Amino acid sequence: MDERRLRVAILFGGRSAEHDVSRASAANVLRSLDPQRYEPVLVAITRDGRWIQADAGNGAGTGASALAVPEDGPRLALVPGGRGRVMAETGEIRGFDAVFPVLHGPHGEDGTVQGALELADVPYVGSGVVGSAAAMDKDVAKRLLRDAGLPSARFITLKAPATIGYDEAVVALGSTELFVKPANMGSSVGVSRAHSAETFAAACAEAFRFDRKILVEEGVPGVREIECSVLEDAQGRLRASALGEIVPHGKHGFYSYTAKYTDAEGAALMIPARLTPELTETFQALAIRTFETLCCEGMARIDFFLSGERILVNEANTLPGFTDISMYPKLWEASGLTQSALMDVLIGHALARHERAASVSVHR
Repeated sequence: MDERRLRVAILFGGRSAEHDVSRASAANVLRSLDPQRYEPVLVAITRDGRWIQADAGNGAGTGASALAVPEDGPRLALVPGGRGRVMAETGEIRGFDAVFPVLHGPHGEDGTVQGALELADVPYVGSGVVGSAAAMDKDVAKRLLRDAGLPSARFITLKAPATIGYDEAVVALGSTELFVKPANMGSSVGVSRAHSAETFAAACAEAFRFDRKILVEEGVPGVREIECSVLEDAQGRLRASALGEIVPHGKHGFYSYTAKYTDAEGAALMIPARLTPELTETFQALAIRTFETLCCEGMARIDFFLSGERILVNEANTLPGFTDISMYPKLWEASGLTQSALMDVLIGHALARHERAASVSVHR
């Protein structure tokens, strides 16, 4: 393996509502892989879940903002227990040394793909099954954070077809401004702000479009949105990045999907965040505690709210965005780690974890 380039499969696309974000993230990951060290292989996942071998060029090398997901092409399947072997419709093809699942949301970031990669016995970047599932489900994540004594916003969980009235939610959460979001979704998909019975009913209906379980959270006044990237190296050591602050444009009100991805002026990214050194250290320590509490591995972006002196953990993203405007790689660049070097650390962690797991299995 030392005498040749590592063959790294980039999984992108997927079945979730974050399909297009994944395509943009994957293009940036592809550009960041050192061609002297890695041989990238593109595996596109269509919106209906088919795995298709994609063109290795795919426009990314010439600056394309997103990789294309072909509708036709050789369909692929990983071989269970195959140590990275791959079957195509045309027969077995050369396998992978590692997989980088650049997938956001359900069927990619929630432990499902990670389980398939475990069964295939192939190293992969990012959190394992438990960490991926726990962090993806906001209801489960918030309960784990609460049990660990980590601060987060008050919330109510609703499962379809259960409903609750606006007035009842206001009393329960102590806030007339409420945020409603799907439990298993990212990129602010399906998230709405509500401040009346009418807007609350519409927000719940919108969130239930994406999940059968939704969260209703208290609105936090005067909130600042602070983010921190956490990275685990091959030896299992954790480090927290410099902090960033997101300042949404006033017309959006909060960091919505539109502000993130479709409006070029939707939000300003402040790197580093304007915080005292003491407060910065507090956020970094909380980020690492959150990472460990949710059983994350490899990487995660931890998002916080800051309201006055009140710090709240909002959520952990185990496969954060890797677009050219995404916070996770930008925060590491501000911390002195280039995107190419970041890829080396993430893939190095994947290979080392897989080797340790194989050693444990052998000794059983």
